[in-house]
Amino acid sequence: MDTQKFELIMKDIKFLTLVIGLILLGCTHKKDSNNLAVQQTGSVKTITTTNGKEEIKNLIRNVLIWSESKESIDLLPALTDSKDSVYIGFDLKKHKENLDKLRKTGFFAKEFIENYNQIILTLDKRLRNKEYDEWLVGDLPTFIFANDVDPWTLCQDVPYDNPSPWNLVEINELKLNDKNGEFEWKWGNLKPDIDSSWKQFFYRFNVIKENNKWKISYLQGFDFKESTGQDGL
Repeated sequence: MDTQKFELIMKDIKFLTLVIGLILLGCTHKKDSNNLAVQQTGSVKTITTTNGKEEIKNLIRNVLIWSESKESIDLLPALTDSKDSVYIGFDLKKHKENLDKLRKTGFFAKEFIENYNQIILTLDKRLRNKEYDEWLVGDLPTFIFANDVDPWTLCQDVPYDNPSPWNLVEINELKLNDKNGEFEWKWGNLKPDIDSSWKQFFYRFNVIKENNKWKISYLQGFDFKESTGQDGL
């Protein structure tokens, strides 16, 4: 083989090597692009979760607003004796109306409503069986539920001179997936000179997805075991 032919072959080999290199570079770039798409998909999922948290924050705020409204329920529809001096149990007809009201709000999961149902039925049974100390009309209950503090908030008042304090409520995520979550809410936008107890306060609540909508499944002030205990024990 003469020198001229050899040089031509070498040029062809170099050109072919360059083409192959460009092809491989293109494949690598495509792979990186796919990785970026995965990262972007992950970002979208994070945004979705954030939107879910916003929905949950609005949910607990709406529950608190509703709990103070005229549309809310009488948590303890108590019955008195013939002398109107002692509470002897609960009006179960009014209680059933309460359950219907809770369902109609769209805020509460089935398990929360059933839990409240069991609280009232248990309190009713124990009152009738005189398992609690006597509950005099005008006095606080002799059990823990709705005794002295509001079970919706576990507070007697709020840390604001504000007509809509519930819109300042913020939430902390403890656990969250596509089906359920555990949170705590606290007071947001507190002033620096506010009492430290308000800054330390938090209230546990759980949510669950029902029909693709977040609903309240548990509220700390409605804990069954705590609520049905006798006051002072």
